[in-house]
Amino acid sequence: MLGIIGAMENEIEQLCGMMPEVTVKTVAGMKFHEGKIKGKDVVVVRSGVGKVNAAVCSQILVDHYHVEGILNTGIAGSLNEEINIGDIVLSVDAVQHDVDALSFGYELGQIPQMDTKAFKADERLLQIGLECCQQANPDIRTFSGRIVSGDQFIGGGEKKKWLRETFQGDCTEMEGAAIAQAAYLNQVPFLIVRAISDKADDSVAVDYKTFEAAAIRHAVRLVEAMLEKL
Repeated sequence: MLGIIGAMENEIEQLCGMMPEVTVKTVAGMKFHEGKIKGKDVVVVRSGVGKVNAAVCSQILVDHYHVEGILNTGIAGSLNEEINIGDIVLSVDAVQHDVDALSFGYELGQIPQMDTKAFKADERLLQIGLECCQQANPDIRTFSGRIVSGDQFIGGGEKKKWLRETFQGDCTEMEGAAIAQAAYLNQVPFLIVRAISDKADDSVAVDYKTFEAAAIRHAVRLVEAMLEKL
């Protein structure tokens, strides 16, 4: 069974609309939709904003549904000048940028007593994701890179520059690395998918509703294509 954590309500509705039958259960205030898409067993859920919500959601997928993989879609701000609004980034790995235990001898971003600061995505899911995104969404560009997450909105300036220089991040958001950590601890393969909504500053190239509609369309196409290959 694959756990699919989405970010937008319309995305969840479209994915659930592909299920011939769906069972809905509410756990920790989140609605988990269980069924089949393309003949594959899936659980689709919207986690809410922030690292705690994302981690709780991931653990429920593991404990209650015994998922064998987690796919997380959402939006992010670009930290890489080559990655523009509308592009998609698939995670090579993910790091939490708001963790600071330097006083205890750890690197920035490394959680104490963890043996790594960067949680690596599953290579098979990444390769399938790259192939499927290019095929299903030929109208946009697809990148692989590092996701950096923290419980704060990044509005540009020195913070954006610091995230790029310190963590070599390609995009930034508020959930991915928490999902990655939960998956790592439970030894569950994962992949984070991010549609770029802004340049991690005050730039807006398109009306947000227009962007959101496109992001949902691209995410749903990608999930559908990946399920055909998994």
